[in-house]
Amino acid sequence: MITKEILNLKGIKGTLAYLLVLSLLQGAAIIMQAVLLSHVITNLFNGEKLSNQFLPFLLFAVAYLTRQILVFFRDKWMDRFASESGTAIRRELLEKIFSLGPKFTQKEGTGSLVTMALEGVTQVETYLKLFLPKMMNMLLIPLMIVIHMFTLNPFSAGIVILVLPILIFFMAMLGIAAKRKADKQYESYQVLSNHFVDSLRGLETLKLLGLSKDYDKNIRTVSERYRKATMSTLRVAFLSTFALDFFTSLSIAIVALFLGLNLMEGAILLGPALTILILAPEYFLPIREFGTDYHATLDGKNSMGAIGQILAIQKPVQAGRQKALPAWSAEDRLTFNNLTVIHEEANHASLQDVHFSWKGYGKIGIIGASGAGKSTLIDVLGGFLAPSSCYAEVNGEALAGFHDPSWQEQILYIPQHPYLFNDTVRNNILFYTPQASEEALQAAIDQAGLRQIIDSLPNGLEEKIGEGGRMLSGGQEQRIALARAFLDDRRKILLFDEPTAHLDIETEYELKKNMLPLLDNHLVFFATHRLHWMKDMDQIIVLNQGKIAEMGTHEDLLRLKGYYHQLVQIQSGKMEAMK
Repeated sequence: MITKEILNLKGIKGTLAYLLVLSLLQGAAIIMQAVLLSHVITNLFNGEKLSNQFLPFLLFAVAYLTRQILVFFRDKWMDRFASESGTAIRRELLEKIFSLGPKFTQKEGTGSLVTMALEGVTQVETYLKLFLPKMMNMLLIPLMIVIHMFTLNPFSAGIVILVLPILIFFMAMLGIAAKRKADKQYESYQVLSNHFVDSLRGLETLKLLGLSKDYDKNIRTVSERYRKATMSTLRVAFLSTFALDFFTSLSIAIVALFLGLNLMEGAILLGPALTILILAPEYFLPIREFGTDYHATLDGKNSMGAIGQILAIQKPVQAGRQKALPAWSAEDRLTFNNLTVIHEEANHASLQDVHFSWKGYGKIGIIGASGAGKSTLIDVLGGFLAPSSCYAEVNGEALAGFHDPSWQEQILYIPQHPYLFNDTVRNNILFYTPQASEEALQAAIDQAGLRQIIDSLPNGLEEKIGEGGRMLSGGQEQRIALARAFLDDRRKILLFDEPTAHLDIETEYELKKNMLPLLDNHLVFFATHRLHWMKDMDQIIVLNQGKIAEMGTHEDLLRLKGYYHQLVQIQSGKMEAMK
């Protein structure tokens, strides 16, 4: 069955029309083959010379070659269409994943999304290559053959027509069973992918904590579950193939039996009987091929459905400006009101009625207890998370949303867990600024405190890191992310989400001296739970349970002796206790 995801593919109408014409020509070639072959055999049986059969045999060869050429051109067309569709689907999927942001990636699982974008799209291409032509053949060729058979012998045509509903019934029943099994297999595959990717990323940590063997058992359990699901799916597929072969062979044998009886009684001539006998297997062949390939394409169908669900996710659309934003300057003003975020799985708002306004450059600290909404606010400002409601303005003009590309292009974002690409240390640092000079690169390395770490690596800046390379600690990953920030001075809006969370306090104070100059002449939103940063902030947003509890400078908030003052007292007490 053609799904709505297939009908939405670019070029699908032209492809279906092309397959329709090819199937009609292929059906005509099959009938021509049967007629000519039975004609030659009948003439030879009646004692005619072999030399007189050259023309019909030549026409038979032409019909046979025409059929093969049609299949060749069909396969070439489908290879190109599937490849182009797969490329478009992969691009659209990646764009959607990036637009939905890191929260969505965490929810779905990195391994699942990576597998979907790579193997899943490849399975979709296989699905398109096999499913569409086989479906068109199944719809047209048997119909053409049975109409021709009916003109020769209505009784034989009736036999194959009666068998068809039985075949379809078994195909439907076994197809439903196979789909359920394939769905379970796909779910197991997604879980296995997530476990595999997570284990690779955390292998060093697991070994350090002595948990690698326990996690090995976990992966073995998931792998065994996937193996069982796969074998169960294959059993249904083999049963389906056996049922198709059994009923088609039985129906052909019945047709042959009645043709033989009619020949002995003189109720039918040899030529038409041979034509029907040759056409009978061809009548069932498209149905058998469709049934066999249906099981081979179930993974592709499931992948296409899963991809379609992601592509169908709609982000809230906010009315606003459509023209590109200018580069942020000291004269620009950002205002947002009624910023509320309610996650699907939560019963309460992560952020509620948050409002803020600021002009030009400045350092905005975002502070609060764990779960207060600091990271959520950063995700919204970065366009990674769509708020449930929000009205934002830039210079008095409505902003269509923080996911606006002209807003996001001005942002440099450093999360708690920066992503390292499977590449050299040099290329990871130069990711945003590949044109940076060697002098600027070395300066960024020193500012981020990376010099000693790089000197300890066997290949220095050329050492491979990331997945598949040398694993780094959380603090080392954050230093590389900071070095990226030191190199890029084009982006004037900086978003920091606990950028020093994995650093010890002494290292953090050392890095702070280098980081503070970076924050000048930028609009900075700095979310952290370490309050010593707040003394250097121009404005502090204090969050408590998703709401703004207080707002002001460090000195102003201390004088209020409110919630911020309590946080300072609590953290000061912890520091004293540690001493």
